[in-house]
Amino acid sequence: MKKTISIIAIIFLSLNTMYSQDLQTDKFDTNEGELTINFVKHASLFFEFDGKTIHIDPVTQMGNYTNYPKADLILITHHHGDHLDLNAINLLKKENTKIILTQKCDEFSENLTDIIAMKNGDALEINQLEITAIPAYNIINKRETGEPFHPKGDGNGYIIKFGDKNVLIGGDTENIPELKALENIDIAFLPMNLPYTMTPEMVADAAKAFRPKVIYPYHYGNTDTSKLIELLKDEKDIEVRIKKM
Repeated sequence: MKKTISIIAIIFLSLNTMYSQDLQTDKFDTNEGELTINFVKHASLFFEFDGKTIHIDPVTQMGNYTNYPKADLILITHHHGDHLDLNAINLLKKENTKIILTQKCDEFSENLTDIIAMKNGDALEINQLEITAIPAYNIINKRETGEPFHPKGDGNGYIIKFGDKNVLIGGDTENIPELKALENIDIAFLPMNLPYTMTPEMVADAAKAFRPKVIYPYHYGNTDTSKLIELLKDEKDIEVRIKKM
């Protein structure tokens, strides 16, 4: 019996260790309690706030979704396979989990329930969170056919209001006018991965325009993140934080 208990304890500790090693975490105070940001990999994140868990672009290739907390809410930015993974969604779903995605994603999400399709400009309140969908698209970076890697209207970025903190999830985008026109963003996640999204110069240009208090480059592949730090070193009101993504 003691041996069985010891084995169970070892397994439990191993899972906890795996969970902690997989994730980097930052915490922010809001006027409605603590916001915890968990960094998985690539474009996959999840937030814990007010007893709820909100997953962003969960993909099984990026993290161990059998160990992460189940989702109250899942947000998908667009339909590409490194952002929309039905296996990860099904691992995270529980009763009453809501799934917010794009209208394009809806074409790939058969058999999913509790779906809410948002288009650019839509806003809603769900689970006591205010969420706004904003455009995410390419202007410069295109395929050999001349089609943008991310055509306008296919993808969403999201602004999520956690208490008095506005968090921007950029999605796959460039430094488009709609992004640069944003205001009152406290925390921003901006992609920095050529040829699909932005150069460090594009990210810096966007950050200087809408001036988030904290910026995390994400979805950055092999891009040299030190370039962004250098480009924004004189912007004293913009803090650049680098996580292994």
